[in-house]
Amino acid sequence: MRSKNQSPINIKIIILGLFFLLFLLVIAWSSFSSPRPNSSPIAENDGLSDSSNLSTDEDEPKPSAAACPSLPLTPTCTKLPPSLANALVHYVTTNITPQQTLKEISVSLRVLEKKSPCNFLVFGLGHDSLMWTSLNHGGRTVFLEEDKAWIEQIREKLPTLESYHVTYDTRVHQADGLMETGMGDECKVISDPRFSKCQLALKGFPGDIYDVEWDLIMVDAPTGYHDEAPGRMNAIYTAGLMARNRENGVTDVFVHDVDRVVEDKFSKAFLCEGYMTEQEGRLRHFIIPTHRTSSGKPFCP
Repeated sequence: MRSKNQSPINIKIIILGLFFLLFLLVIAWSSFSSPRPNSSPIAENDGLSDSSNLSTDEDEPKPSAAACPSLPLTPTCTKLPPSLANALVHYVTTNITPQQTLKEISVSLRVLEKKSPCNFLVFGLGHDSLMWTSLNHGGRTVFLEEDKAWIEQIREKLPTLESYHVTYDTRVHQADGLMETGMGDECKVISDPRFSKCQLALKGFPGDIYDVEWDLIMVDAPTGYHDEAPGRMNAIYTAGLMARNRENGVTDVFVHDVDRVVEDKFSKAFLCEGYMTEQEGRLRHFIIPTHRTSSGKPFCP
């Protein structure tokens, strides 16, 4: 999830544009959702006026001015939320940009526009993490990262991000054997990953991670570009298992770097081509429904 510098000026403009669009959407939503004042016409009494029945402005208590709320924004209170303001400042003042392209980011953004605020789980912590948190403003965005030193480095710069250290005991060169393991019956059983008998299920996350029903899951880690790297085999399988094990509804799962062999094969096998709705560049989007409400439902459609 850590990025190389790619056209910093163009990407910076793209990110600022996304935040500006999000800000406008929040304001527009608030305008439609805020209550309108009720009109209070003066009742007529058969054309007769009775001063004893009429109240003057002085007789009525005047409401005090409401304090400016932080959420949601209203037409009379359009202050930029602190998280969005911090994100704008961060990306304006840095030359380090996210790894995903505008078109790839837009795939996830369209889903976030419909679902946020929501629960968003991201495998990986990087220079785009503040962007994801801000685009899910008001929701919960959690990052799972393999590199403890990298977590500390990011926390110094962006202390508001929620991130956890996780470990992986696999290597990319083991992918073929793990694929064969994943085809076994024990890996087709839908359950909480903590209790799964499948070798691919990750069991070392903080307990709270397993208890949340995640609306979006982004797999952009762990490292997977060389044979001794952990690879994303377990992360992809576990993301699919968590999606299927939710009580109801669907989970949008995204996998980045599908131009690589592991990400390509494992996303098709365990997130299922039948659940894939879109591929943009190196990003695939899957919509996986719960399997808990349908006994006997096949692992892949």
